[in-house]
Amino acid sequence: MLRVYNTYSLEKEPFTPQVPGEITMYLCGPTVYNYIHIGNARSAVAFDTIRRYLEWRGFTVNFVSNFTDLGDKVIAQGEKEGLTEEEVADKYAAAFGEDAGQLNVKPATTRPRATEYMEEMVDFVQKLIDQDQAYVVGGDVYFSTKKFPNYTALSHQKMDELEENAAGRLGEEDQDQKQDPADFALWKAEDREGVTAWPSPWGPGRPGWHLECSVMNDQLLGETIDIHAGGIDLTFPHHTNELAQSESYHHKQFVRYWLHNGFVNVNDEKMSKSLGNFVTIHDLLQEDIDPQGLRFFLAKTNYRRAISYSADRLAQSQAELDKLYRTYQALEKAQVQLVKEVTPEVQSQVGELDQAFVAAMDDDFNTENAVTVIFDLATLINRLLAETQLTRGDAVLLKNRLQTWLGIFGVENLEQEVELTPDQEKMLEERRLARENKDFAASDDLRDRLLATGLVVRDSSQGQTWEMKK
Repeated sequence: MLRVYNTYSLEKEPFTPQVPGEITMYLCGPTVYNYIHIGNARSAVAFDTIRRYLEWRGFTVNFVSNFTDLGDKVIAQGEKEGLTEEEVADKYAAAFGEDAGQLNVKPATTRPRATEYMEEMVDFVQKLIDQDQAYVVGGDVYFSTKKFPNYTALSHQKMDELEENAAGRLGEEDQDQKQDPADFALWKAEDREGVTAWPSPWGPGRPGWHLECSVMNDQLLGETIDIHAGGIDLTFPHHTNELAQSESYHHKQFVRYWLHNGFVNVNDEKMSKSLGNFVTIHDLLQEDIDPQGLRFFLAKTNYRRAISYSADRLAQSQAELDKLYRTYQALEKAQVQLVKEVTPEVQSQVGELDQAFVAAMDDDFNTENAVTVIFDLATLINRLLAETQLTRGDAVLLKNRLQTWLGIFGVENLEQEVELTPDQEKMLEERRLARENKDFAASDDLRDRLLATGLVVRDSSQGQTWEMKK
């Protein structure tokens, strides 16, 4: 049974969608004012991996992920680059598509932009005002948190502490306008020259950040959705405020399962521009790296756990993936018996691994345990290649499992060549000749020297094979 960790309950719960076989899923997307950083990418990869697994399990997933294409960050970037807000959004939305595409993140079912739903946002706010859940101050509109029961249920905070913290971080002007320090803006008046504003009953303005996702959820997925996903930093205030305004609007449950991914640290420190460790995917992909290796690095840690990025950790993860590349390629080149049937022993062993893989992923998408199963499969393949001659059926079954499971992790091109140094290539050829000449002392010496360079060399009925040291 599939179980997921629900941030709302702080427990793993059995997962059952509202409509059997169909899942509605919303992921908070980036504000498109710059290239996405590695934390944005981690969220995109983590929930793409979850989506892929759900689809492999037979669900149809209506996956919506937005672009926030307005706001002060977009305005500031436009001033910096001499572009309009729309031009900034277009530029960095396209860049997101390119970077996410290299990480093999599947396109969302729908990728809405906030500016496409202004009329619906105004109507949404007006209904909250009519229900006395929001109030107008000049040209601004605020949501009254005190009038929403269990406002802190998702963030698991205490309301009095929340109000104290809110009062301490707000400017005097904003604080004076609110009935309570914890109230948040649904609509803000806008009269700056050269800044886009939209008409409303309260005067020209712009929507609050939290409003956008509630309205796009409402328009594209319905009043209650199965999964709402995003980074753990969005739990408060963004998702807390989404929940409050959406449930006030519809008077019913907004989200059935809240899923949040962990942070990405860089070199064991919180990523920030001030520390000089701000890593964008755009910059990383300009380097001589395997995009699938970066994807694998981001996907193989359980989505709720924090990741610490470093060049060394990425290289280690790449070496692990290289081993899987080599295993697949050895299987592709193996001489097999021309028998279509799968041998009972192989069928049984793969069946056990099938159960282990599903059990891992059904346990709140435990990718770490699932990766262990994939390497168990690779070990089985390499042992079978060394000890026996596989049937064609065996080879097809083993290749299918390796392709399928790595495909869930977004790794689909298993023909990637692992480059050898000229010295490694020379030693491999010398060792092959030594084996042919039965010079086993020289063969063993070369094997040890190759191991020191990171290559594990084995001898089997298929000849000399090698893989990167794990």
